[in-house]
Amino acid sequence: MSEATAPLPTMTGRALRLSRRNVDAVITSMMLPVMMMLIFVYLFGGAINTGTAYVNYVVPGVLVLCAGFGSATTAVGVTEDMKTGIIDRFRTLDIGGIPILTGHVLASTARNLVSTTLVLGVAHAIGFRPSATPTDWLAAAAVLLAYITALSWLSAAVGLLAKSPEAAGGFTFFVSFLPYPSSAFVRTETMPTWLHGFADHQPITPVIESLRGLLMNQPVGNTPWIALAWCAGILMVSIALSEALFRRRTA
Repeated sequence: MSEATAPLPTMTGRALRLSRRNVDAVITSMMLPVMMMLIFVYLFGGAINTGTAYVNYVVPGVLVLCAGFGSATTAVGVTEDMKTGIIDRFRTLDIGGIPILTGHVLASTARNLVSTTLVLGVAHAIGFRPSATPTDWLAAAAVLLAYITALSWLSAAVGLLAKSPEAAGGFTFFVSFLPYPSSAFVRTETMPTWLHGFADHQPITPVIESLRGLLMNQPVGNTPWIALAWCAGILMVSIALSEALFRRRTA
């Protein structure tokens, strides 16, 4: 079996089955964004003026936060693979690094879709009322999927760099922190000048602003294209880095 013809469904199914061994981490990655949304809406929402119902404002940021928690599991899974002899077995079957890593990424995407559905369901229950058209929904889904895919590949690269699953789990801290200095929970113009500049120009802000504008049927300008450009750049660098790191680790 060549690397080009390696069965991605098999690799993806394997990665999903591995999730059963770490059920607590999967449940945590699904429930933490929901808990964060409830905390911000009910504890802080009344004190934050965004010019609209706070639940409508915060949900796009929570979706991005959800993607971060979900994709971080990929780093742990890749690191665990590298610590066991399973990689050598796959190599004897002529299965290369890209199919193995792609299986982890596709499994991460599937987990994230479940988490996203859960967040949207809870958000609707507490008052989230998007006004998106079907076209807007499709565009928002495309932006979110691009972000999830890029972040999952970045997580795979981190998993190849990490020496232990615990170190790989530290990636969760990074991806859970980055949405805070963005427009996820408050408007960036309310931040100090030095932080305002960073928040406006980091990759997560255009993703959030695209989702917010599309879901609420508001003008978005070229923001979705900026978001997709960031995602494409992260994706290309992450795939190239992952392939190089895999070859180095298995040389």
